[in-house]
Amino acid sequence: MRYGAIEAGGTKMVLAVADEELNILWRKTLPTRTPEETVPEMLAFFRENQVDALGIGSFGPLDLNPGSEHFGSITKTPKLSWRDYPLMQTFRDKLQIPCAVDTDVNAAALCEAQMGAGKGLKNCVYVTVGTGIGGGIYCEGQLVHGLMHPEVGHMLLRAHPQDPCPDGFCPYHKGCLEGVASGPAMEKRWGRSARELPPDHPAWALEAHYLAQMCMNLMMTVSPEKIILGGGVMGQEHLFPLIRKELVRLVNGYIPCMEDGEKLVVPPVCYPDSGLIGSLLLAKNAK
Repeated sequence: MRYGAIEAGGTKMVLAVADEELNILWRKTLPTRTPEETVPEMLAFFRENQVDALGIGSFGPLDLNPGSEHFGSITKTPKLSWRDYPLMQTFRDKLQIPCAVDTDVNAAALCEAQMGAGKGLKNCVYVTVGTGIGGGIYCEGQLVHGLMHPEVGHMLLRAHPQDPCPDGFCPYHKGCLEGVASGPAMEKRWGRSARELPPDHPAWALEAHYLAQMCMNLMMTVSPEKIILGGGVMGQEHLFPLIRKELVRLVNGYIPCMEDGEKLVVPPVCYPDSGLIGSLLLAKNAK
């Protein structure tokens, strides 16, 4: 058996073929252009390197209701050329193989839960903090779906008292997590990208405050045993201790088992391939 994976991102598509042990045999990266330009190249890759099943972890929003006629489609994405595109159906019909689809962050959550930082646990959350903020929830051994997939990035937060832009920059919601703490939000607020901000810049106290609020909200709602933070912004290693310290302050002793947050808030083990490996796991379970 060979498994195929697509990690479909807003700027690039990462394709892979793996053996039964999920050892990656071939991979290819393509820029995300329009479907008419990008999909034929992706199909050609999997026809050249034949696979028995395909897993897709994609940017969203996605229709993940198996009873929907649009199941597996990208829905109201700001990438207009991909809006309402039948992603899974296209690959299933063109390749004539079993296919599975989920969000890119759910795929990453699946990888980290089964093979990475959450291995051996029944409950964990993976959050990517980068161009956007998204979260995947792994609960009692299953990825969470419901009315739609989790949209962690749009939870509402209390503004930091020293935030010069407390409403944030989300076009949909004032003061939501993505609008105040994503990479583009940091750049709009401070006039420089997160990569260019020194560790002692006040930006990081605000970022830690918002991400700690997110962690607390997740703790109090879905009770994860691990909160795994990945993505480009989390490449700043000095951010983890700041988040943990602020989280302990916010929890204020309510959860006695949490001492310093170090065991709860952790980086991913499989990054930057968490989403790709998770897509391979989706393929392994595709029907």
